[in-house]
Amino acid sequence: MFIWAAEAAAQSFMPPQGTKIAENVDSLYSFLVWASLISSILVIGGMTYFAIKYRRKTATDKTAYIPHNALLEFLWSFIPFVIFMVVFGWGWYVFHQMRTMPKNALEVHVTGQKWNWSFKYKSGRTSRTLVVPAGEPVKLIMTSKDVIHSFYVPAFRIKQDVIPGRYTALWFEAEKLGTFHVFCTEYCGTSHSEMLSKVEVKSRADYDQWLLNDPYKGLTPIEIGKKYFTACTACHNITDQRLVGPGLAGLFGKERVFVDGSTAIADETYIRNSILNPQSQVVEGYEGIVMTSFQGQISEEEILGVIEYIKSLK
Repeated sequence: MFIWAAEAAAQSFMPPQGTKIAENVDSLYSFLVWASLISSILVIGGMTYFAIKYRRKTATDKTAYIPHNALLEFLWSFIPFVIFMVVFGWGWYVFHQMRTMPKNALEVHVTGQKWNWSFKYKSGRTSRTLVVPAGEPVKLIMTSKDVIHSFYVPAFRIKQDVIPGRYTALWFEAEKLGTFHVFCTEYCGTSHSEMLSKVEVKSRADYDQWLLNDPYKGLTPIEIGKKYFTACTACHNITDQRLVGPGLAGLFGKERVFVDGSTAIADETYIRNSILNPQSQVVEGYEGIVMTSFQGQISEEEILGVIEYIKSLK
């Protein structure tokens, strides 16, 4: 359960505010909504009132003569100008806050790719969930391995495109403990809507403990794959004997024949695709067997580990 669940229920119109910047963005947004509402009431209400008041009551009525009023024309131009300049200045201030990154910020490297996020910390730990301490500035240094993605945390009101071949950056300071959703908001392919993650905001003590408890610290890729493979043992043997799915011993390098008649060699790309999109290449003899996709549930480090572990099975 999210710690901010009660607040979210009370604030159903917008996502819960997880940062100070989120409060500033919402304040500006509220001003725009109220200013637009009042302006609409004045303009539409005034038009309706004058249309009724000065309508022709008979066929012989003449249109009332309305003289020129320089002060009135100046005011209905100057007042909107002032409002627009206030919005511009306010918006620039909020944008400046969002783009001025504290020098002492905790840095986390973010990598986007079809269709998951991975996070790497200075300690060497990697994860599929962004874990940060509360009340401390965090700087995200982001890049993509394939196409343009966009890192978006609604509760923090932050969004930044993630571009292959270069780095982009973003920062925030989470004020509330809890878990917050992460989305990709740049269409990046067929599983774009599944490119999800979360931000877990912990106390400093819990964050330090989390960094120390790296489940893969000091392990080789094969050892990482063997550790993660426990999630696969219900369907796959580490021998060449079939269980629900094929046995994996000696699989690497063999030719696979699919139900549509096409073939492929069981190399690294094939195994990766079988983990993330298993129904795209169904092997003959396994029709009707549905393997769960691990898209968004497995990190690049774990995928590499599983591939290396399967290669080691003879």
